[in-house]
Amino acid sequence: MVQSYLRHGPTQAFGLICSSTSNSLYDGKLAYVPALEDVLVWDMKKGQMLSMWHETGHRSEVTCMCRSPQENIFAVGYADGSVRLWNSAFISVIATFNGHQKSVTALAFDAQGARLASGSQDTDIIVWDVVAEAGLYRLRGHRNQITTIRFLSEPELPSTSTGSHSHMLLTTSKDTFMKLWDTSTQHCVQTIVAHRSEVSSLDIDPEKNFIFTGSSEGEVKAWKIDHESLSQGLVENEAGEVAKMIHPVTSLPLSSRHRVSQILFHPSQPYLAVQSHDRSIEVFRIRTEEEIRKKQARRKKRAKEKGKSKKKGKDIDDAVEDAMDVDQEINVIDLFTPYLVVRASAKVRSFDFGSKEAVSKPGVQLFVALSSNALEVYNIPPPTKSKEETPEATRMFSVDLPGHRTDVRTLCLSADDQILASASNGSLKLWNLKTTACIRTIDCGYAICSTFLPGDRHVAIGMKSGEILIYDLASSALTETVKAHSSTVWSLHVRPDEQVLVSGSADKEVKFWEFERNVSYNDEAKKSMTLNHTRTLKMSDEVLFVRYSPNGKLLAVALLDSTVKIFYQDTLKFFLSLYGHKLPVLAMDISDDSKLIVTCSADKNVKIWGLDFGDCHKSIFAHEESVMQVLFERKSHYFWTVGKDKMLKYWDGDKFENIQKLDGHHSEIWALAVSNHAQFVVTGSHDKSIRVWEKLDEPLFLEEERERELEQIYEDGIANALNRPDISTVNNNEADAQPSGEAAAVTKQTSETLMAGERIMEALDLADAERTAFQEYEGKVAQAGSLEAAGMQPPPRNPILAAYDLEPEAYVLQVVEKISSAALHDALLVLPFDKVISLMRYLDLWAQKGWNISLISRILFFLLKIHHHQIVANRVMRTALIPLRVHLRKSLRREKDAIGYNLVALQHLRRRTETERTAQFYEEEDFDEEKVRAKIAEGKKRKRVSIKA
Repeated sequence: MVQSYLRHGPTQAFGLICSSTSNSLYDGKLAYVPALEDVLVWDMKKGQMLSMWHETGHRSEVTCMCRSPQENIFAVGYADGSVRLWNSAFISVIATFNGHQKSVTALAFDAQGARLASGSQDTDIIVWDVVAEAGLYRLRGHRNQITTIRFLSEPELPSTSTGSHSHMLLTTSKDTFMKLWDTSTQHCVQTIVAHRSEVSSLDIDPEKNFIFTGSSEGEVKAWKIDHESLSQGLVENEAGEVAKMIHPVTSLPLSSRHRVSQILFHPSQPYLAVQSHDRSIEVFRIRTEEEIRKKQARRKKRAKEKGKSKKKGKDIDDAVEDAMDVDQEINVIDLFTPYLVVRASAKVRSFDFGSKEAVSKPGVQLFVALSSNALEVYNIPPPTKSKEETPEATRMFSVDLPGHRTDVRTLCLSADDQILASASNGSLKLWNLKTTACIRTIDCGYAICSTFLPGDRHVAIGMKSGEILIYDLASSALTETVKAHSSTVWSLHVRPDEQVLVSGSADKEVKFWEFERNVSYNDEAKKSMTLNHTRTLKMSDEVLFVRYSPNGKLLAVALLDSTVKIFYQDTLKFFLSLYGHKLPVLAMDISDDSKLIVTCSADKNVKIWGLDFGDCHKSIFAHEESVMQVLFERKSHYFWTVGKDKMLKYWDGDKFENIQKLDGHHSEIWALAVSNHAQFVVTGSHDKSIRVWEKLDEPLFLEEERERELEQIYEDGIANALNRPDISTVNNNEADAQPSGEAAAVTKQTSETLMAGERIMEALDLADAERTAFQEYEGKVAQAGSLEAAGMQPPPRNPILAAYDLEPEAYVLQVVEKISSAALHDALLVLPFDKVISLMRYLDLWAQKGWNISLISRILFFLLKIHHHQIVANRVMRTALIPLRVHLRKSLRREKDAIGYNLVALQHLRRRTETERTAQFYEEEDFDEEKVRAKIAEGKKRKRVSIKA
């Protein structure tokens, strides 16, 4: 009989506040931050996580985020090149866009939130239609990663105006260029060599007059937008040159010359923030022209006084002339004055201004997401008139407790599996595993290994400095510091009888410590635990790992010389030497029956040995990188391994088979802890996250698991082959060759679109077979006599159609409607031409019956565009297309009439409502029409203000 195992599955990742893979957003109260593959929403004032945006089965990291002008809509870009639109109110994905081959690095919405532009590492820019959930076109021209994207719109016209030129798109890239694109013609209208090095950031001021760009060399440049040239388009001037739309103005001096990673204007207040240093953000105040004029007047006054003191008429005239020159022109550089520097507690990943300002404190909020897994909000005070007080930013809120600042280096579980202890360089944290809440945070040095001591009231931590620290969990206090070793303590283990702790160190010593429980009655009865050194075992090389056998008879010691020495634990007499690894053994474990020992090494291998004779049962190439930890599952010969290849693997130690591979971490895994009741596993990683993998009730068969892995590789291979740049759907005509260089169609095949195409083909085959069978039956009935026809049985219906109780054409429509709007075009590309002809017939039937006219139109226009040459050359299509044109025009006319009628009705309702409101005011005495209209306008204004009692 085939052996079955139980599958393990991921649960919520915790210990992560924010990751440094993407920018973060802040609205004055809530912070939207990346957390590897998820997005977390934090209430900064309360320090609470309100929600997690997680899509089941999606493992790619978040690389970019952008907020839409429409309420509650966010665009999130991922490392696999996909963009998802999230609704923050319902925590659900509205649409998924697949078009980029590499990770998304820049996102921007237009003023209405109807279009989204995305830029990627693959150097392409794609413009998406948010309403239709489809890709409009792909823009090519940059030669390196896109760094920022912005839509341009006119400053004086409202965003809803038809005259606005928001069809202009501004992009910067690591190829040193800034490009201006006309989205109506899908062409680049101006290319500017913005800097000598990579253009790393860009922002446009709220008045839409200036563009600021930052480079990787620490230079910030200002550019003027010529709105007149923008509105006219590409027009030649008198000299025969094309008028430039963006002109260089000046450079902005910064206090440091590091990479300018972000430039941001405040949406409403006169502030500009620039990050050009790891830990600090420079804030500039934008002065008004009036302030500058006053300053110039003061300069003029000072110049006059200076001239009078010298009592030289010539000097007076010169000073006045200088002051007058100053008065005449105001440089852009004069508008921006350095205001203050915000210094964060760690390296800054990104920052954002709070758009909805808090009323509690005057000033502006600046939100900072740190690379050290923490968030901070600073208050920038308003300017004061006194010159003595230098403005300083104060930290208002911070979120740092629910996560480690550095890598999680060690994990250990309490005996009842309720509490998890995790330690890193700087802190020890205790977690409630049921709620994944951080219940204790204790400062410590650089922790390397840890273990719960008997009774689960204390935790022992082995330090890089060679000390062993003992912490009391109830009081969160350090009860004892034992100077155990002169070098790093690599391993700690408690003997199964819970009387002795063994420690192994890089000083080539293994030390044995007995537990002493002291009871103090000062304030109340307190039990503290201390370590009493009893024995020392000196080794020939550095000790990397120590382990007692569960029966308490043997002690295994792993050395730097790649061997494992096994001793009798009572006499410390040498028993066995296990050699065979090419690089040092990093961890090992002994099975509960003390028959097997499994060792993992930096040579990427796991070896299974018998403890009776020290024979190697099997050597397995387990991971692509160093194997960092190995642990047996309780009361079995199954074991777990983790490695620097980000994988967690489950193995059968008797059959030497890999049971399951679990990928979830985004960086190397350092730590592993296995449940004492064999219910779950916990892993800690360099990505600062802690993940719990639970045992499910679902059985797992090895053959099925291998087949599933092969299928996944095959599907990915097909999708990657179809997405190769040399395979293109663009026609190869010479006429089309020129446009295809700069603008192209948005296509990307994924396993989802391939499966959607297959579903359409299956539905077409099924429906065609059903219709053919019934047509044959009807033909026979027509040929036969009335008596014979009465005795003929109709063919049995297809079971699927019978179950849904649908006609064949209705079933095909149902299948097509279920395909997401974003994946529909790519799914239709999969169809062979004979299936396209078949689908055309169904489009005719749907148009005749008036079913989903918008979908029919969209499919038809796309198929005609893609298969134009074949359709023109194929006369068979003529019979299908002529009736389709008649039926579709008729349906579209009907739809147009309905929309026109509804629009007129809505306009009529609006006019009637306004008339009724006017009449209501007229009824009161002494009111003429002008007063009424003023009152109505005032009422409208008041309506928007919400007054709370």
